[in-house]
Amino acid sequence: MKSLFSYKIPKNILISINLLGLLLVAFYHNSINKTTIITVLGLIVIIYLSIFILSKISSGDEYIFLIVSMLMSLSIIMIYRLSPELGLKQVIWFVIGILSLFISYFFIKSIKIWPKWMYIYIFISFLLFLTTLIFGKTIKGATNWIVIQNKYSFQPAELIKILFIFFLASYYVNIDKFENKLMLSIVSFGNIAFLFLQKDLGSALIFFTIYIIIVYVYERDRKFILYNIIIASTMAVVSYFIFNHVRVRVEIWINPWKYIDTGGYQITQSLFAIAAGSFLGTGIGRGYPQYIPEVHNDFIFSAYCEEMGLLTGIAIIMLYMIFIYRGIKITLEQKNKFYRIVALGITSLIGVQSFIILGGVTKMIPLTGVTLPFLSYGGSSLVASFASLGILQACSEVFEDEKEDNYGQEE
Repeated sequence: MKSLFSYKIPKNILISINLLGLLLVAFYHNSINKTTIITVLGLIVIIYLSIFILSKISSGDEYIFLIVSMLMSLSIIMIYRLSPELGLKQVIWFVIGILSLFISYFFIKSIKIWPKWMYIYIFISFLLFLTTLIFGKTIKGATNWIVIQNKYSFQPAELIKILFIFFLASYYVNIDKFENKLMLSIVSFGNIAFLFLQKDLGSALIFFTIYIIIVYVYERDRKFILYNIIIASTMAVVSYFIFNHVRVRVEIWINPWKYIDTGGYQITQSLFAIAAGSFLGTGIGRGYPQYIPEVHNDFIFSAYCEEMGLLTGIAIIMLYMIFIYRGIKITLEQKNKFYRIVALGITSLIGVQSFIILGGVTKMIPLTGVTLPFLSYGGSSLVASFASLGILQACSEVFEDEKEDNYGQEE
C-alpha cells in the first residue's frame, strides 16, 4: 500500500501533475464544477488503467507510454487553460487515441505477413493521395483535408506516413529476392511530389527525412544515397523558384519582422511569447498566448514557454529525446528485420516531426504547418500518433513465434 503512493513510481508523478495542473487551471477559470472534477478523475483513471493493461498484455518497452502520458498531461493542462471546451475535447481525443493504440498493437501482433504486402501499401497510399487531390479541402493554405458533411475532417497524409514506413520496411526485407531502385525512388519521390502539390511542406519534409534515414541504414549501394540527396536538394532549389508558397515561407523565416503585419505575425508573436516567459514563466493564466494564431495547434510549445518557462520547454524537449532514445533502443534490440525497420521509421517520424515544429516556432528553420506530437490539439494527427505508438510498442517485443519462419528474420 505504501508503494502505491510513492513519488518514485512514475505513474504517481503523472497523477500529481494532472491534479495540480488542472486544479490551477480550474482556479484560473473560476470553474471548479462537476465537469472539471469528472475530467480530472477520468484522466487519472484512463492513465492508470492504460498503464495496467499494457503491463499485462505487453512484454515490451514500459517507458514509451509513460513518456507519452506525460506529454498528453501537459497538453490537456495547457489546452484546458486556453479553452475549457477544447480541453474537454482533448480528453476525448486522448481516449480515442488510447483505443487506436491498443487496436494497432493487437493488429500488428495478429498478422504475420506484413512484409508481403508491399504493393498494397503503394496502392492504398496513392489512392488516398488522389482522393485528397480530387475531393480535398484547403485549410490553412494546404489542400490535405477530407471533410465529410461539413462536420468531420481528417488528413489522409497521417495514415500515408505509416503506410510509407511499412512500404520501406517491406522493400528492404525483400531486397534479396526483389531489388528495384527505380521503383523505390518513384514511389518515395512520388509521395513527396503529391504533398508539394497539396502545399503540405511539413509532411513532405517528414517523408523525405524518414526515407533518407532508412535508406542510409539499409541501402548497400552508398552511391544511391548520395544520388537521392542530390535529387532532393535540386528539387528544393527548383521549388523555391517555381512555387510561390515555398518562397514565402523562406522569406518569412529569414526576416519575419519585415512581414510582422502579415505572414510573419505568427512567428514574431511566438518569439515574443518565448522571451516573455524567461526561465520560470509568467504562471498559468498570466500570459497572453492567445495572441498567437492557432496557438493550440502549431504553436503550443510557445504557450508552454511563456506560462511555464523555458525550463518546462527544455523538459518537453528532453521527453522527446528520451522517447527517441527508447525508440532507437527498440530498433537495436529487435531481431526481426521488418519490425526493426518499422521501429526505426516510427521513431524517425515522431522525432523528425517534433524537430520540424520546434525548430519552426523558434525560428531555427522555416515554419511549416505540422503538429507537435502528443502536445498539439487532437484530431487525425493525435489518433495517428497513438496508432504509431501502438505499432512501436508491438515492435518492442521479441517475436519468439517467428523464429521458425525465416521470412523477415536475420540470418
